[in-house]
Amino acid sequence: MSITRLISYVFKPRQKQIENFNRNGIDIQYNQLHYLLKKGRHTAFGKKYGFNKITDYRSFSRFVPLYTYESLYPYIERMLKGEKNILWPSDIKWFAKSSGTTNDKSKYIPVSKEGLRNCHYAGGRDSLALYLKNNPESRIFNGKALILGGSLDKSNLSNQIQLGDLSAVMIKNIPSIANLIRVPDKNIALMDEWIAKLEAITEKVIYENVTNLSGVPSWFLVLIKSILQKTGKTSLTEVWPNLEVFFHGGISFDPYVEQYKALIPSSTMHYQETYNASEGFFGIQNNPQDKSMLLMLDYGVFYEFIPLEQLEKENPSLVPLEGIEAGKHYAMVITTNSGLWRYMIGDTIQFTSKDPYKFLITGRTKQFMNAFGEELMVHNADAAFKNACRKTHAIIKDYTAAPVYMSSKATGHHQWLVEFERFPDSIELFTSVFDETLKTVNSDYEAKRYNNMILSLPEIIIARENLFYDWLEHKNKLGGQHKVPRLSNDRKYMDELLLMNIR
Repeated sequence: MSITRLISYVFKPRQKQIENFNRNGIDIQYNQLHYLLKKGRHTAFGKKYGFNKITDYRSFSRFVPLYTYESLYPYIERMLKGEKNILWPSDIKWFAKSSGTTNDKSKYIPVSKEGLRNCHYAGGRDSLALYLKNNPESRIFNGKALILGGSLDKSNLSNQIQLGDLSAVMIKNIPSIANLIRVPDKNIALMDEWIAKLEAITEKVIYENVTNLSGVPSWFLVLIKSILQKTGKTSLTEVWPNLEVFFHGGISFDPYVEQYKALIPSSTMHYQETYNASEGFFGIQNNPQDKSMLLMLDYGVFYEFIPLEQLEKENPSLVPLEGIEAGKHYAMVITTNSGLWRYMIGDTIQFTSKDPYKFLITGRTKQFMNAFGEELMVHNADAAFKNACRKTHAIIKDYTAAPVYMSSKATGHHQWLVEFERFPDSIELFTSVFDETLKTVNSDYEAKRYNNMILSLPEIIIARENLFYDWLEHKNKLGGQHKVPRLSNDRKYMDELLLMNIR
């Protein structure tokens, strides 16, 4: 009997628990809420909103307002300075860096020991549990897991605080037993210089028996190509013949499917999506034939949902899990065991099932591009255009943008279709300033642009006069509230506009 077969018995009780989600999911969720309120009762936040008087969901929704990162930041700032018992009672020494807001280059999301253990790590264990249930002949534990992560930095506000990608926080704190079956070593995995890190990981892992991968698809493509170049092989199966699964998340896998199939030409290779954000672990693909993910209900997270038609209202209506409808789009609101209270995470989802609760990630509450993990927001683009126009004496009339995805011969890049009221002195200088400004205002974009590893220089295409007006007219969307879509994760609008641009 293989070691994987022996270990798989450990996961069977949990597999049965997950099956119960569809029978008592509502009760599970309200138990999470009661736990969170009890833990937060004596925090500064809990005292402000009278947690000791909140007895049920109705009073919770009445007493505690909705929060965004910007509105919650005054509390987070105090925690970054080392203050305790602000949003959560246990000491919080870790903050996951995420894409920036209007005022900051990065967001800093608190990660408590409870959130790390009972949410993020629990999600990792359940990903394995569900994978083993679907693949009883797996030999995943007969080899090593290759986990690709980021790096960590000390906070300049407190020596006790560390900041970094969520993946780096998880690797730094990973349980000893799990550390025995993963590569590379922590000192390599947490290196902050990407080129050196890529080389070190490549050298370390090519001689290992790697059976599973975990990470973001775009970054892993870069590593895979480095490994193939180093080994002289044409496919990853030649390097790791026992490779069987890629646990992926962070960005849509759809644009990368064909590339992975070409690089890993194996009929026994599996792909499992997870929804593990800086704010928490929320979903796992539990059926390889179904792209939707199972909503994980017992990780110390309480979910609420805003119907999209309510999103722009001053006081939008929220529903708990029992109030959702399959097929409807919602903005997700979370309360977590890391001290995020009624927090609008910014993601939009669509439930595909209520028995069990399953969903698809459909986008963000605001326009953005995240084809490569860059999480580029409209306000980032506006700031970059403003600076580029100022330095090249240009005036922009309208613009839209879309990704050009990675290919086997080239890295990906962003394509910007821009209609100028006044042309820049130099389109080359305009592009350079635009690119450098985006790096300044968005740390995720800056990381993906590093040495052209994921993203190459943006491409500025000059739109003919009145292109966007003609396009809106063609769509019968002139006037009113209709606007040109600024940022898209697909090329639907861009390709339509490019066709009209040559007429």
